[in-house]
Amino acid sequence: MEILTNPREIESKSFRIIAEHLAGVELPEREKAIVTRVIHATVDLTYATELIIHPAAVDAGLNAIRSGKNIITDATMVRSGVNKKLLATFGGEALCFLNDEGVIKEAKETGLTRSMLAMRKAAEVADGAIIAIGNAPTALFEICELVKKGLAKPALIVGVPIGFVGAAESKEELLTLDIPYITNKGRKGGSSVAASTVNAILKIAAGNNNG
Repeated sequence: MEILTNPREIESKSFRIIAEHLAGVELPEREKAIVTRVIHATVDLTYATELIIHPAAVDAGLNAIRSGKNIITDATMVRSGVNKKLLATFGGEALCFLNDEGVIKEAKETGLTRSMLAMRKAAEVADGAIIAIGNAPTALFEICELVKKGLAKPALIVGVPIGFVGAAESKEELLTLDIPYITNKGRKGGSSVAASTVNAILKIAAGNNNG
């Protein structure tokens, strides 16, 4: 049995295995690059058919990144997973307002989740940005409501929160919006899905669709 120990060789073989599994899946090249990176992060081949990518999502994400717009996340885990070094080459930053002092204070006073209030804070700087939600359904519900009210105008929402309560419903709400999105149906998702989706778009923007 061959045991690979070189990180680059391991990653390269992983992507070859994924490519073999996706050989019969009909997807445009850029969408397949996103699906590939999500599968690599989750080891879940069902994302090949379960990831829902709005027809304008990739272009919206690329335009945002190339215009130096920020990526705003619902959780520090998503922010940690974003390739901030690559994002910085375009002039953008990865932001998360979950631990903002004002957000924490208001959450204690109102009883609302910090995730919801962080999205309200994010709305102040969300115009043209990418919103990436992988943890909190309440964050996705909130940003959807803000978009509907015209209080937030992101270029793209990556909405893939995980959980038994509200995750599936919040994604259904996202699907009703008239703006680009990337999501999936059901309870699955998570920080790794959100971060890998964003990183795939960053790689495409940088001219590297592979790995």
